[in-house]
Amino acid sequence: MTEPLLRLSGLTKAYPGVVANKDVSFDIGQGEVHALLGENGAGKSTLVKTIYGLVKPDAGTMTLQGKPFAPAEPRIARASGIAMVFQHFSLFDAMNVAENIALGMENPPRQAEIAAQVRKVSDLYGLPLDPDRIVGDLSAGERQRVEIIRCLLQDPKLLIMDEPTSVLTPQEVQILFETLRKLAAEGTAILYISHKLEEIRALCDTATVLRLGQVVGTCDPRATSARDMAELMVGTTLHVPEKAPRPEGAVVLALNDLSAPAPHRFGTPLRNITVEVKKGEVLGIGGVAGNGQDELVAALSGEMRTGREMIRYKGKGIGNLPPNARRKAGLLAAPEERMGHAAAPDMSLTENAILTATTREGLTRHGFLQWGKARAFAEAVIKQFDVRTPGPNNAARSLSGGNLQKFVIGREIMQAPEVLVVNQPTWGVDASAAAAIRQALLDLAATGSAVIVISQDLDELMEISDRFAALNEGRLSAPRPAQGLSIDEVGLMLGGAHDMEVAHVDA
Repeated sequence: MTEPLLRLSGLTKAYPGVVANKDVSFDIGQGEVHALLGENGAGKSTLVKTIYGLVKPDAGTMTLQGKPFAPAEPRIARASGIAMVFQHFSLFDAMNVAENIALGMENPPRQAEIAAQVRKVSDLYGLPLDPDRIVGDLSAGERQRVEIIRCLLQDPKLLIMDEPTSVLTPQEVQILFETLRKLAAEGTAILYISHKLEEIRALCDTATVLRLGQVVGTCDPRATSARDMAELMVGTTLHVPEKAPRPEGAVVLALNDLSAPAPHRFGTPLRNITVEVKKGEVLGIGGVAGNGQDELVAALSGEMRTGREMIRYKGKGIGNLPPNARRKAGLLAAPEERMGHAAAPDMSLTENAILTATTREGLTRHGFLQWGKARAFAEAVIKQFDVRTPGPNNAARSLSGGNLQKFVIGREIMQAPEVLVVNQPTWGVDASAAAAIRQALLDLAATGSAVIVISQDLDELMEISDRFAALNEGRLSAPRPAQGLSIDEVGLMLGGAHDMEVAHVDA
């Protein structure tokens, strides 16, 4: 047998209250596309940070091309041929592509030379990208190309990719897969982390599955069903969300020609959005990243004010009301960016519960916080939504991304809103957690609440929505019944290839 490119042997890493990795061992071969699977908190992030030099293991060893490998920092890992594309992009909006790429180099050449290298690699791997474009003007897919090309300029032996398709359209996913297959054919190994199991089956040669920090199995994804892989990840039967029958209710939220300017240079203005949402209904809104999703959530939550009558809640104009007034009335929202927007990283989960639940959960008395009641509410969210954390006193930043997402969504649902607006509710969470969140949203609708789900996951929207609309350049299409809607029709709606002058509710 040939020597593997990277061999992990007995890697172990513990933090206070949790063992992140325990005796993790597996090999990655040259030119192999190797999936790393596991539910949120399974230890995937800790493991790849160890490979990339961000974490020092407590025990175990690594070898790279048969030689001991123990990078003390990412700079050493990169010099050894390890490159990583993180889930959250690290780019500066006001700088151009070439300038951003230069920032990731140890000794960058002149800008003209970098631009030439970008064009060459861009053409070679089918990743169209203009090195002179300002990053703030790029789509999410184009931003990811910047990160990938920055890695490819290092001529990596191993490319680590963390949730690379979470912000991509289906067409962009295909371009990415073609690039990765070409890299693998040239001998570059790829360690691929994703919760999208059908993508794993289409792309990867081998999958290693982690559960609670330990390797619980390996499989050939092409010969293993997505359900079987998901159940190996969670160690139990995977439950598929079920819709309960819901009577049609009265209109509870109406947007009337909602328009708003872009909040900043790289934002998207909202244009003439008109739609009604009824009690007990799940309205799904799809769209490629950067088409006004954040602005729509800000307008609905009260973070961005509009004309009073542009947003009517239970028959009253609320477009000029601030967030707390809307929360008190029963209109709640959960934004896409969980760390820093939906949750304060350095605050405890109890403190993060207080941030949005004080009014509806009665967490103050005579102007003083009721810490016991706040802690009990946080504990209830943790228990109800299976948030993996030692307790409510732990800081938000100590949670894995998926577990923090469960806490954020659970915190809003458990306040029993009459209207809940959620943006990317299952972004970056595993199959089991995603199913639980979707079921919780369906259960909320079954109680009579109206739910607006904004998501780039079309499978998710088709699974839970009663009606579907597409957001394109700040305009919303007319909602259509989700049942029976074809992927081709959805694709046309997402691309704006239909009448989008003013979106009215179907008669």
